[in-house]
Amino acid sequence: MKRNFILLLTILACTLAGCKPGQKKDGNMENETKLKIETSAGDIVVKLYNETPRHRDNFIKLAQDGTYEGTLFHRVIKDFMIQAGDPESKEAPQGKMLGAGDVGYTIPAEFVYPKYFHKKGALSAARQGDNVNPEKASSGCQFYIVTGKVYSDSTLLDMERQMNQLRLNNAFQALVQKNMKTIYKLRKDGNQDGLLDLQDSLIAQAEAQVDKEEPFRFTPEQVQAYTTVGGTPHLDGEYTVFGEVLEGMDVVDKIQQVKTDRNDRPEKDVIIQKVTVLD
Repeated sequence: MKRNFILLLTILACTLAGCKPGQKKDGNMENETKLKIETSAGDIVVKLYNETPRHRDNFIKLAQDGTYEGTLFHRVIKDFMIQAGDPESKEAPQGKMLGAGDVGYTIPAEFVYPKYFHKKGALSAARQGDNVNPEKASSGCQFYIVTGKVYSDSTLLDMERQMNQLRLNNAFQALVQKNMKTIYKLRKDGNQDGLLDLQDSLIAQAEAQVDKEEPFRFTPEQVQAYTTVGGTPHLDGEYTVFGEVLEGMDVVDKIQQVKTDRNDRPEKDVIIQKVTVLD
């Protein structure tokens, strides 16, 4: 009876404290999972974020199943990223174009932005383009590690302006689509003045719509990273970042330096020998 009473108090205390599965009593997330990626170029240790649980669990599953063993870093672009995980790359003959292989499923995007972004060393999920994948779902197996480059403060400011202009353009195009019947009629009637007036009206509406939103700005953490270690800021919010390199960034840099063919495949295979979950 005494034991049951103590257990009840423990449950009650946890409930009052707002404990959730996967959390310790102090409210911190459990330790992030670490894995070692053994390659023919050396070892890379990564950690996986708990805030991207579907990507984390899938990566662990594929590692434990041996899915990655024998696959290649099949797409390497210096100052950008190194990509791997295509099941069809196992023992693929030289010259074969790779990157279309999968495991038969995708993973819904898990953007934790701007906390996690494409700084150098970020571990991210590859995916198909927006034209066939508007929801930006991730490949079930292919991933990449960011190498990127260092940006100046002025370049980042220019990128912010471009992003804000893109938001305005997108808002304008959405309004154009809603007014296509009117536009067609004005064109059919040869009403050039009417078209110009409508254009001015839609621009004003788009500007008013965008003005209600906070303008795009890089966070101080992004600016610090992109102007020191580097990265690929134009991928932020487009591809899921689900982990980062802890050790072996020198190996990643070594891989990005290899000679590649016109399809960005290394001329000498860089092989993933094993991926192991570390204790």
